[in-house]
Amino acid sequence: MKKKMAISALALSLVVASLTACSSDKSNTNASNSGGGNSPSASSSADATGNGKGSSAADSNGAQMPVKNANASDPAIKAGSSVKVINPKIPTLDPTQWQGQILVMQGTLLEGLYGYNQDHEIVPKIATGYKTSEDGLTWTFTLRQDAKWSNGDPVTAHDFYNAYMYQLDPKNTTAQLWLSVLNYVKNSYAYHAGSVSKEEVGLKVVDDYTLEITTTLPHAILGSLVLAGAMPINSKVLKEHPTDWFEPQNFVSNGPYVVKSFTPNGELVMVTNPNYVGVKGQLNRGNVETITVLPESTVPVEVYMAGKTDVALVQSTSDLQYVKTHDLKSQLYTAPNYSIRYMAWSNPATESPYDKKEVRQAIAKAIQRSPIVDSVLNGMGGATNIFASPGWPTYELEKGLEENVEEAKKLLKDAGYEGGKGLPKLTLYIGIKEKDPQGESIALALGQLLQQNLGIQSEIKQLNETEWNAYQYSGPQPGAQPGFILASGATNWSEPGGLDMGATQQLYSLGTLDAPLEATQKFIEWSKDVYYKPAIEQYGDPNDAKVGVKWEDWAALEKAAQEDIAYLDEWTAKQPAEWLPYLKQPGVPTAGEQWQQIVDSWKNAKTDADKHAAFVTAWTFVAPNAPGGKLNQNALDVQVYYNKYTSESDKIRDLRMWQAQFVNALEVEKAAPIAAKVVNSLLDDAYAIPLFYQKQYFLVKPGVTGVMSNPWAWGNFYELHYLNVE
Repeated sequence: MKKKMAISALALSLVVASLTACSSDKSNTNASNSGGGNSPSASSSADATGNGKGSSAADSNGAQMPVKNANASDPAIKAGSSVKVINPKIPTLDPTQWQGQILVMQGTLLEGLYGYNQDHEIVPKIATGYKTSEDGLTWTFTLRQDAKWSNGDPVTAHDFYNAYMYQLDPKNTTAQLWLSVLNYVKNSYAYHAGSVSKEEVGLKVVDDYTLEITTTLPHAILGSLVLAGAMPINSKVLKEHPTDWFEPQNFVSNGPYVVKSFTPNGELVMVTNPNYVGVKGQLNRGNVETITVLPESTVPVEVYMAGKTDVALVQSTSDLQYVKTHDLKSQLYTAPNYSIRYMAWSNPATESPYDKKEVRQAIAKAIQRSPIVDSVLNGMGGATNIFASPGWPTYELEKGLEENVEEAKKLLKDAGYEGGKGLPKLTLYIGIKEKDPQGESIALALGQLLQQNLGIQSEIKQLNETEWNAYQYSGPQPGAQPGFILASGATNWSEPGGLDMGATQQLYSLGTLDAPLEATQKFIEWSKDVYYKPAIEQYGDPNDAKVGVKWEDWAALEKAAQEDIAYLDEWTAKQPAEWLPYLKQPGVPTAGEQWQQIVDSWKNAKTDADKHAAFVTAWTFVAPNAPGGKLNQNALDVQVYYNKYTSESDKIRDLRMWQAQFVNALEVEKAAPIAAKVVNSLLDDAYAIPLFYQKQYFLVKPGVTGVMSNPWAWGNFYELHYLNVE
């Protein structure tokens, strides 16, 4: 899954906020969809498999396109009907915690202001429409007045407001704010951190059926309104059960289904909501009475063959081969999966010949992808040298390095390593088989091609799940060897920021790609301790409850803060005018103002404990670490260091600013050329080497329609309320 960071007002590396697709009109009082040309999905004439939408033609594996629920209006519930689906384990029904429950919360159990239809287009659900302010910051949504909760309560603007404030509560430390519209709401992170009052958050209930959302920057937010974290919570139940409203005995739904029973990480049984009222003139649900979600299995096809489930993913090449040879083709379906499997540079903290661009380019040109797709993947993908699948908005705009073994050999020879002589072993990093079932086979094939075509020796290193995620999403890692991570790039949801399909993930961390080796080493050094030891020596020890109680304890922090702020202000003023909206966000306190707020909190503190707490806040505002041993890229010292080295490399600076531009674009049409420009640079440098775009295969029992495989980053099945049985 592709991860993104919250926005920072100053750090160039953190001006990245994923935006979603929507109309650019100043008002939309009857918004019907934002899918069309404004969502980063395949075009209306071709999906990611290359098949026409709705086509019944089978692909090379004999798989058909999924059959939609063809009812023009909501069908009558078929008494006794049931469908069983295998999906990832669900540890909790709290939609703010992100995990597997996102597949049942957004649309099936809970219904948001907007949701997906069967074409993955964004359509109104509880909302009737919206208007935006002239500056593009404030969105005013009107709500339907006929929508009801399963307990009979009306669904109101208060239910959305209270749900959002529940997540933002500073005590709710595990809420995944990035998986929600709250990622873009003004002062959301500041309130969550306890530094501003709730009145300063960009959320307002105008009346029972009108909700106002104000963003930090002019963001297109419709795509994030369909997410689990943007769902409402029944206000009455939340008040009565503030810590366990999501337990089955307390859970109240406003979606087509309600919870009948649930076992954490086990079975979830949902039945139709008798009080559900859908959108008039829109297909809101199928006719199934009971939907059972079974926890994911390592042998889903076997479970399917045993008749224990009606829908199952085909997750491995051996499973696909089994399906093809056991007369199951009529039950085999395929659908787009907006993701790319690619080789991501490992960002080692040591020098090697692979630092040379020409050596990496030779590797990219020497890889013959079709044999891997055909023989290793058994057709479960399509060969590509770009970060796009057929029909993707950037498909015609991206230009990858073409496969050419002879050119690859010449590049390697010109770089001084003819036949691979003088090159150390190249490390290929893969995940464990449970999470990366194809990884080892792909890595073995890559290793064979590199040896055969270039004489490059390679070794495979398997990482556990935590390590693998860290290598892909968390910047340079200690001990990383020169090589590539067999990574998965994907789109989290419908948004212009997802146009890169994960290609620009490494731009979110300092010390990556063209960064100086020292920057990579700094990143690793800053990340390893709970508090950076040299900073403790310089600024004082935040672990000591006595430190920071006296103002003289603040002397070093105060001096560093003022020097850092002066540098950052001067640096920002020198940047091109078109970048200033991302570097100096309207309505966001400047670094100087934030520092003064921290100082004022110390001055107003009544106890020594509160004074020390203010000191710790100041320490983490300036020094590299936040509590927990994680590098805080928002810290002033880090921002100064980052901006100094990027100023010496216009290329890195430009890439990150272009990234900020396409991520923050309001329309796909405007974002696509900029996204392609960034991706093309990474492709040319061979820091990211695409291998194939992925296809999703699944089995469906005869008589079941409306199955929707999730094309976004977390895959599997979602929008289960569209299931239908004949």
